[in-house]
Amino acid sequence: LLFGAETTCPGVDRGASGCAALIFPDWPLFGGQLIPAFSDDPTIANLQMRQFSHRIVAAIAGIIVLVTTLAVWRAVRRKDIDGEVPGAETMLGLVGTAAALYAVQIVVGALQIWTTLEPWAVSLHLSLGSLIWVLLLAGALHGWYSARAAVGRAAGAAGTNEPLAAPAQGAPAQGSPAQPARAQAPDATAEARGLRVSHASDRGARLRAYVALTKPRIIELLLVTTVPAMVLAWRFSEGLDAARFAWLVVATLVGGSLAAGAANAINNYLDRDIDLVMVRTQRRPLPAHAIAPEDALMFGLALTVISFAWLAFTTNLVAAFLTLLAVAFYVVVYTMVLKRTTPQNIVIGGAAGALPPLIGWAAVTGDISLPALFLFAIVFYWTPPHFWALALRIRGDYAAANVPMLPVTHGVRETTHQIALYTALMVALTLVFFAVAEMGLLFLAGALVLGGLFLFQALAMAREGTDARAVRIYKYSITYLTALFALIILDVAVFIPL
Repeated sequence: LLFGAETTCPGVDRGASGCAALIFPDWPLFGGQLIPAFSDDPTIANLQMRQFSHRIVAAIAGIIVLVTTLAVWRAVRRKDIDGEVPGAETMLGLVGTAAALYAVQIVVGALQIWTTLEPWAVSLHLSLGSLIWVLLLAGALHGWYSARAAVGRAAGAAGTNEPLAAPAQGAPAQGSPAQPARAQAPDATAEARGLRVSHASDRGARLRAYVALTKPRIIELLLVTTVPAMVLAWRFSEGLDAARFAWLVVATLVGGSLAAGAANAINNYLDRDIDLVMVRTQRRPLPAHAIAPEDALMFGLALTVISFAWLAFTTNLVAAFLTLLAVAFYVVVYTMVLKRTTPQNIVIGGAAGALPPLIGWAAVTGDISLPALFLFAIVFYWTPPHFWALALRIRGDYAAANVPMLPVTHGVRETTHQIALYTALMVALTLVFFAVAEMGLLFLAGALVLGGLFLFQALAMAREGTDARAVRIYKYSITYLTALFALIILDVAVFIPL
């Protein structure tokens, strides 16, 4: 009743006396009215009441989700006054995501009616309802467990007369390079003061801070892989004129930028503690107290909803859903689960950054084909060499923040060998893609030259293991990806068969 209306009505025509889900086809109104005028026919009146009840109960559920989110948000804001509320920040991430998905759920509920119960709309509506319920349940369980654990720690400390405070930030780290010590907690008081004090008076400075939250340079790199995938998909599609294709490109770039910015903003919120420790990230908006953390989180969640709605209405739901999946994978799987627990974080988490080609392809064709999957795989295997090269250069930062990046946990030698291995696999995938996507001679020649240079540098670094070589590979990896995907556009424009 909360998340899925009646969708089957045997023996009942889906017209004027249609089933409950379609009895009022003019969502969000009820037959042109805010309050429905119920029919004198008991059968139709029963269907009308079921749809009306569905919307009323769903609205009540939405209010509960909103109130819960605001309550946890206030708990996070109060921690500088009353002390830290156990588990409040993680709870805010869970219930805040549920609230954002609830807004998406409203759009999908409307799409059910507007598409007269297309299977994809019904399935997505029920799936989102289940996901919202799981997130709220996870938030409740996390809050209960965190509170219980906090009571246990307090009781244990009282029994042993051990202080509850964390070691001072200047205390020496413990542990070996292979298993770095946990980074000392940053000054919680200073961070708490930043919740209210660090609001820049200059509107221009605040605007720049919000833009910085979205990490524009990363967005640019993601979009580099989207447009060529769309151009290639256009070659495989039929009946799509140039004007419509141009609009799809613009709409997808706008929606993709909003979604990438959303994921990056939420990432800034979740990683603000380690960003304060790492030299490379200390000038980001949250460590610099240019924006309050909860404002950054709400900004990211709002962008998530806007990006999904924009893509759903301007492209298609497949592209919109893949975009939502990319945001969720980056925030939940990579940032919340993998980043601080395993050296394979960037390998598995790299799937989020590899989704833009699939999103671009789906925006044009409405589905996912084999060439698009190979583009996904190329970016997926490109990510570890690209990121590990940077991690080699700043491994001291990751060690200080206790982030188990491969150079920290397994050393320089193993990392350089892994970079060479992933580079070889990536170059091999580009050659398979050439055959699968029926590319021409221009792409093949360019992919061989670009891949050969990449592999040469990776093997050289495996022998030398120097920071200078790591910096060169990191910079070249950006050039490589840009040039490789530019070759796709060139090859489509000037096709030369082999």
